[in-house]
Amino acid sequence: MSAETPVQSAGTFTRLRRRFRDWRGNRPFWAGLFTILGGVPIAYFPYATLKLGTMSLTMATTAGAGSLIIGVLLVTLGLTMWFQQATRIFAGVAAIILALVSLVVSNIGGFIVGFLFAMLGGALAVAWAPGRADGAGNGQQPAGQGPADKAAWEPAPAAEPAEPGHPQAAPEAGDSGEADDARPEAHHGGHRVG
Repeated sequence: MSAETPVQSAGTFTRLRRRFRDWRGNRPFWAGLFTILGGVPIAYFPYATLKLGTMSLTMATTAGAGSLIIGVLLVTLGLTMWFQQATRIFAGVAAIILALVSLVVSNIGGFIVGFLFAMLGGALAVAWAPGRADGAGNGQQPAGQGPADKAAWEPAPAAEPAEPGHPQAAPEAGDSGEADDARPEAHHGGHRVG
């Protein structure tokens, strides 16, 4: 291949996969997915009719409408986590509360499956934090913040307080008056002693 040969662009599938990966990386994707997956069984099981041979089994309860409302709200909160990242903490807390309520209202939280997914999704949403745009999240160091600049981020050691009844050490011979100005002030009983 010569230097004049044009570089072929990536295939459509590769471009779509990269765009999806970038979209997924900028939001609490897994939190939203688990919350949506938690809402589906909570809303589905009270209205499902299972067939076992010639026998039909219905899981309907008196709180079927409550189950439907909880399931729809969990799906909505999952979508909110994807498309409105600023409300992720509210959506996460609401998903956790709805998951707990579903234990009582909706067939033990969609037979525990919906409850666990919704709790996990809510917890992930509360814990998610957006990445930094400066590239520090993907192994790159911003300019001027290499290992040599590490000392700039470390706090200065704290001065040990003088023991009560002992005078502070006098400046050694050869010290100028600048040392008095650079010495940190000591605090005793809420009053400054300089």
